Amino acid sequence: MPPVDQAPEAGPTVRTISLERGELVRVGARPPILEYLRQLWKYRSFIMFDSQSRVSGDNNENTLGRLWLVLNPILNGATYYFVFGLLLGTGRGIENFIAYLIIGVFMFRFTSSAITSGARSITNNRAVVRAFQFPRATLPLAVNVRELLVQIPAFITMFVLILVIPPFEPITWKWLMFVPLVALQVLFNVGLSLLLARWVTKHTDIVNLISFGTRIWLYLSAVFFSLDRFEGNPVVMSIMELNPMFCVLDIARDCLLYNTWPDPQRWIVLGAWTVVMLVVGMLVFWRAEETYGVEN
Repeated sequence: MPPVDQAPEAGPTVRTISLERGELVRVGARPPILEYLRQLWKYRSFIMFDSQSRVSGDNNENTLGRLWLVLNPILNGATYYFVFGLLLGTGRGIENFIAYLIIGVFMFRFTSSAITSGARSITNNRAVVRAFQFPRATLPLAVNVRELLVQIPAFITMFVLILVIPPFEPITWKWLMFVPLVALQVLFNVGLSLLLARWVTKHTDIVNLISFGTRIWLYLSAVFFSLDRFEGNPVVMSIMELNPMFCVLDIARDCLLYNTWPDPQRWIVLGAWTVVMLVVGMLVFWRAEETYGVEN
C-alpha cells in the first residue's frame, strides 16, 4: 500500500500574558509618603483600641489601679517641693511657687513619659512588627495617644490643686488657651517619638541616653526655678527661651496662674519646634519603614 500522508502533530499552545509592572508591589515595600499617611489614617481605629487597652492593662496589675495616674505626679511634685523649694530655696521670689512647681512637674512629665515610651515602641513590639504587615508609625502614634489618655486625669488633678492650694487662683477665660497648648505639646511629642524610635531601633543603647537626656532637659526647663535668676546672662536667657519645654511651661503658667496672655514669642518658638519635629520625625521614620523587624 502506498504510504499515507499523516498530519503533523499539533505542538503545545503558547499564550502570551502581558503584566503591568506598576501593578506588582513587593511585600513590605515602603509606599510613597502621601500613601503612607493615608494608611495611617485608615489604622486610626487600631491606634485608639491599642491605646485604650494598654491604659487599662497597665493599671490592672496595681492594687490602686488608675489612682496611680494621679498619685505619681503628686508624689513627684511633693518630692521636688521638699528638695528644691524647702532645702535649696529655688522658689524664693516666685509668686505661688507650689502651683508654679505643680504645673512644671505635671507638664514636663507628660512629654518625658511620651517620648521615652514612644522611643521603645518598635523594639518593644518587635514580634508584632515581624508577624504582621501594617504601617509601623502606628506604634509610636498609639503610645502618644495612650500617654494623652493617661494624662487627662492628671491634668484634672493639676487644675484642682491650683484651685484649692493657697493662694487660690481664679478660673478665667485664659484657661482655654490650655487646650491648644496641649495640642501642640502632643504633636511635638509625636514628632520626637518618631525620630527617637528610628534611632533606638538602629542603636538600642540610645535608650539609656534618652533617660539621661530627659533629666538634663528637666533641669534646663525652669521646672523648679524662675528664668529671672539669669537676667544678667543673656546667653543663658536666649538658650532657655528657645527651649520648647520652657515655652510650654511658661505659656501654661501665664494662663493658669498669672491671668496674663502668653508672650507670642513663646507660641512661635513652640510652633516652629512642633512643625520641625513632625516633618523630620515622620520622614526619618518613613525612610526606614522596610527595615523595622529586620535590623538587629
